[in-house]
Amino acid sequence: QVQLVESGGGLVQAGASLRLSCAASGRTFSSYPMGWFRQAPGKEREKVASISTSGSTTTYAEFVKGRFTISRDNAKNTVYLQMNSLKPEDTAVYYCAATRRGWVTPDYWGQGTQVTVSS
Repeated sequence: QVQLVESGGGLVQAGASLRLSCAASGRTFSSYPMGWFRQAPGKEREKVASISTSGSTTTYAEFVKGRFTISRDNAKNTVYLQMNSLKPEDTAVYYCAATRRGWVTPDYWGQGTQVTVSS
């Protein structure tokens, strides 16, 4: 069992930065690929970024490439999402996820953290 708790969301102006954190419980964190998703009001949840167990491989959605960076610290059981040059369209609830079976149906989800970007 893995429990995920996100933090770091908030209200910022366009162009600002935020860093989201996702703290995981349990001793198996390092064996899970991790990802960040987001869901805006009235829209489906979409994958933002993912990172391999070692952190050596990362993937990004086109709409965040060059602005967001995913990283992980396995010693701290934490995955991060550094978000720069935020836009109003980045406003959403951001969720972290852990999975060993692909990103269509991740094994575990956090409760989400709200990010609001004002224009």
